[in-house]
Amino acid sequence: MDARALIGVGVIAPSPPLRLDIDADALVANWRWFAGASSRAACGAAIKADAYGLGARAVMRRLADAGCRDFFVATWGEAAALGAYPDDLSLSVLHGLREDDLPAALAGTARPVLNSPAMVARWKAAAGGRACDVMVDTGMNRLGLSPEEARSGLLDGLQIDTLLSHLACADEPGHPLNEQQLFTFRSIKAAVPARRYSLANSAGICLGQRYAFGLTRPGLGLYGGIPAPGAEGHVRRVVRPHAQVIQVRIVAQGATIGYGAAFTAPVAMRVAILNIGYADGYLRAFGDGRGHAIAGGVACPLLGRVSMDLIAVDVSAAPSVGDGDWLEIEYDLVTASIATGLTQYELLTMLGHRYQRRWI
Repeated sequence: MDARALIGVGVIAPSPPLRLDIDADALVANWRWFAGASSRAACGAAIKADAYGLGARAVMRRLADAGCRDFFVATWGEAAALGAYPDDLSLSVLHGLREDDLPAALAGTARPVLNSPAMVARWKAAAGGRACDVMVDTGMNRLGLSPEEARSGLLDGLQIDTLLSHLACADEPGHPLNEQQLFTFRSIKAAVPARRYSLANSAGICLGQRYAFGLTRPGLGLYGGIPAPGAEGHVRRVVRPHAQVIQVRIVAQGATIGYGAAFTAPVAMRVAILNIGYADGYLRAFGDGRGHAIAGGVACPLLGRVSMDLIAVDVSAAPSVGDGDWLEIEYDLVTASIATGLTQYELLTMLGHRYQRRWI
């Protein structure tokens, strides 16, 4: 039989040669630290972008079990992907309410975050008094009503569960815009009634309790990123990528490795070819020795360029490594950010869909 005819008729696909080990205890510990730092405010969780690449449904379940009750996604497609969730959980859709989103918004329990006068009018006309959230722009100039629009009476008649804004420079504690946004948000809070008010993301929580209000919305910090000064030593690493060795080979002294012959072996070297590359979010910025794998505690430097699906690492100091072995890819977010010039957000969310995700 032609091999193509076997597809979809009971052939079991082999497991991927890539995996993400995700530490459930670290995830929960990080949320609990941010919850404690939020003081009397409730602590939610941003699970947009598939929980920054870790898997939104799995993250939501584990944080809900730990006590988190408020979750945030970007779009209605992300909300739908979560499937059913317990009635005592709250889900908000940050990007609001297009005309195309109305059927999904009216069919479920997730709340739209209304960002414009047009969204406000759309919800008033369609929702019959159902609760919503509202975003007010206090200085980021991204999404949200202006303070003047929020105070104008536009929101009269809405049942606002949470009034939100978003800090632009919370990762820089001394930036003057933080205090300006705090002042503006307080003035809006005094003018616009809502059940709760929310300003602080992960970095905003680190600015102190004045920024917490009634609800905080950590994201990056939950997943092992260090969002701002003050989180060091408290936030634990959550995700560790691993890749399988396809082949171990000896590269002769003077031979080159990879595209562009970018690396020349100074001596004969034992080299492992790993099944990971920029198609998996492990970008070329890690090439030329800026990245490494770990074999039994031994750092194995990356040699030459990162290819679409492959990298080469020096395993001369790890003689037990052989074909089929799994090596951890060093992926400390702060260290990798410094080495590559990429943000911690990019490093997390670019991890692709070819990984199997294993909760440990």
